[in-house]
Amino acid sequence: MDTLLTAEIAANAPRYRRKSSTFIDGIHDVTDQDNMAPAQLYSTMSGRLFHSGRIAIVMVGLPARGKTHICVSMARYLQWLGVKTRIFHLGDYRRATVGEGGHVPQDYFYPNASPASTMLRQKILKKCREDIYAWLNHENGQVAIYDAVNPTAAGRRALAKEFAKHDVQTLFLESYVDDEEILKENARNVKIHSPDFDGMDPDEAAERYLKRIETKIPIFETMQEEELNYVKMINAGRAFFYNNVSFNYLSHRIVFYLTNLHIKARTTFFVRAGPAEGEESYKSDAPLSEEGRSYAQKMTETLLRHREQERKTSSEQAGREVSLRPLTVWTSTRLRAIQTAEPLKEQGYTVRQRSQMSQINPGVCEKLSEHAIRRLYPEEVERHELDPYHHRYPRAESYHDLAVRLEPIILELEREQNDVLIIAHESVLRVLYSYLMHCRPMEIPKLKFWRDEIIEIIPAAYQNEAKRIHIPGLDPQFTPGSPEDIRIPVPSIYSSNLPPIDGISSPVEPSSMDNVLTRPPEKVVNNAKEMVADKVADLD
Repeated sequence: MDTLLTAEIAANAPRYRRKSSTFIDGIHDVTDQDNMAPAQLYSTMSGRLFHSGRIAIVMVGLPARGKTHICVSMARYLQWLGVKTRIFHLGDYRRATVGEGGHVPQDYFYPNASPASTMLRQKILKKCREDIYAWLNHENGQVAIYDAVNPTAAGRRALAKEFAKHDVQTLFLESYVDDEEILKENARNVKIHSPDFDGMDPDEAAERYLKRIETKIPIFETMQEEELNYVKMINAGRAFFYNNVSFNYLSHRIVFYLTNLHIKARTTFFVRAGPAEGEESYKSDAPLSEEGRSYAQKMTETLLRHREQERKTSSEQAGREVSLRPLTVWTSTRLRAIQTAEPLKEQGYTVRQRSQMSQINPGVCEKLSEHAIRRLYPEEVERHELDPYHHRYPRAESYHDLAVRLEPIILELEREQNDVLIIAHESVLRVLYSYLMHCRPMEIPKLKFWRDEIIEIIPAAYQNEAKRIHIPGLDPQFTPGSPEDIRIPVPSIYSSNLPPIDGISSPVEPSSMDNVLTRPPEKVVNNAKEMVADKVADLD
């Protein structure tokens, strides 16, 4: 099987596909090279940014150490900034080579493996690296992330020399874990859904899986090579060690991101702020209306009930009592967002205000009808329809401006170890959701959130998972989209698959209200586990 055919099989794998839904994390999608990324500040002829050349980030670490989680998170951040980044999972190439249902030999990872196993290993490595060079050289790629075990110092030195011959700078990134609780948690969360452990106690399954790693990969040398550029992340971000990481600006940006990253389980919830009294506008800061206070109470009850149900389900699966992670609430500094969080604050939850999470500024078009905007600003309307993400009306913000403004929030979100509930305007939720689910820029202005739903994002190793939690008992008259947004429809070619609610457009038409009344009480979309079902027993 030649390299191109292997790459084609890998590209058609569930973790490397074309976009089908904004409810499915797009981090492994085939990207459109012609469009700028959500937070990209400028473009170049070569497609490479920050005068940083080509970089290979080489993952190092035994299985169940969170390597894939780290490299996927890192790719998500770099692609958000506009850095052309692609992940090359060696496991995808191994599966494509051995075929469906095939298995690698028992001594595949042994340093003294049989000639047949050594040839198979070299064949798979060669195919993966050829694709890395082809992408960097012929598709103007900038950062290639090589996701594999890379267990020996000799192998890593040889790899660094090989990349140097191709004028590619190498940064090794090791995830070193010796904390037994973190190891078991990683094994439980990612690996034990394999049929080999079906029906087994999760703790016992995790221990067996970790012992299997010791058997299959008997030799692993932690990074101590003084001449190499490397970062060692110790125990899920508890400590860091850097060596020689000083070759360009982008390498420092990567290290800065890694210091904010951890691989511990947590959940992010998105919910819109309740409706305010009187006419809502960007300039005014009105308090919640009576309906808004009722909404805040029902949203709180629904969220806490959902978390308790999830805790009970986890306890049943684990065969022991599982405690809830702490919940922290983030709101914008708008009064109605703060007041939406008051029922949670009264129950003792920490509420933090974030000024960067203020809604998008509509500028001079606020409160103008679509007809008035088209009459007063016909050229602006034309530009908006061509590029609703980057265009800004006079004295307004674009979604691109908002994405750049929210970068400190994104980094803090990566750093947060508690579960987080974010209460904000729909425009802010669109941008933060698009970061976590890797949506394309042109999809962002059309992402839609019902006010009677809580969106739950669960970070996972290969891709994030999204759920929708219905808030029952709300008056459907105030569940449609935010009326204070600029009332110019985004072109339908950019429509997405989130819940159907008008965002940057006119308020919902009466004919659409039937859809609100007839929606089922509970909707859950969770495709990620099915999409990576063939990866759960992976040893890379």
